[in-house]
Amino acid sequence: MQEQQFTDFFDPKIQKIADSNGCAVYKMKNKTGEGMITHYRIFPGIELFYNDFHMSDGENRNKLPRPGVLELNHCREGRFECVFENGDCQYIGAGDLSVNRLTNQTVSTYFPMSHYHGISITIETEAAAGTIRALESVIGNLHIDLAEIAERFCQKEICYVLRGRDAVTHIFHELYQAPPEMASHYLKVKVLELLMYLNDTPVADYSRERRYFSKNQIQTIRQMEAYMKEHLSRHDTLKELSDRFDIPLTTMKTCFKSVYGCSIYAYMKSYRMQAAMLLLRDTTDSITEIAAKMGYDNPSKFSEMFKKEFGELPSDFRKSLSK
Repeated sequence: MQEQQFTDFFDPKIQKIADSNGCAVYKMKNKTGEGMITHYRIFPGIELFYNDFHMSDGENRNKLPRPGVLELNHCREGRFECVFENGDCQYIGAGDLSVNRLTNQTVSTYFPMSHYHGISITIETEAAAGTIRALESVIGNLHIDLAEIAERFCQKEICYVLRGRDAVTHIFHELYQAPPEMASHYLKVKVLELLMYLNDTPVADYSRERRYFSKNQIQTIRQMEAYMKEHLSRHDTLKELSDRFDIPLTTMKTCFKSVYGCSIYAYMKSYRMQAAMLLLRDTTDSITEIAAKMGYDNPSKFSEMFKKEFGELPSDFRKSLSK
């Protein structure tokens, strides 16, 4: 892949800030935050990207489909939303690996937790197949058939998500731990190991869960999340939320967990405690007042929940700030 193709693949606004020995570092920034992309040319036709984003809008809008290109995305931390041209949405969370043809056009990317850390591998199947044939002439059969991998995992242009498996986690753990001075050589070995694993693993060995949500459903869930953050003193029941936002209860629960990675209750409990911690740090409000702002009539119950979240009572947390 040529450098200009790489730049166009992400967004013309990204800035190259370093480039040496087959490794380039790019920075992107927008009103939602910033991100860093570290790019390695592994083999002809195979490239790897370390993605570190602290932003919500990834601004990854592919203008044209890219026939013959396979993309693998592994999430180490955070969550990653892909919106496809037909309006469908797919999510990957920590430990997940997605396999997608880039003819299945992504029109936007979004990070619901406002941070994302992971690895992307792009494979130009024709060029990469030539690379593999050249390697096999030296070291023997690698058991890698890229066309077969693409056909098995991406039937009908579907983005297939392999939910966390130990073998995949192990391979990517070592990719994340690669020492910089060895990266250019070590990454070659690990990428080949990953492709051999995908080649030899039947899709039937994985859960066939493929949850897609419509654009309208995603927008409703985001509106609901914003509403709950704006009204922290309210503890609406799930039924009340379902009625308020006119979304079926089961769909609401499933969609919210897919977007944010946990249940509505767990998400809001953690968010309330984070908000309470900031009030304890930045204001002189009493613990009783802060508890009420978080929707707790009983300060003791609030203190109990705070301790479960942070390991200490709110009173002890505030005392520690003055030391």
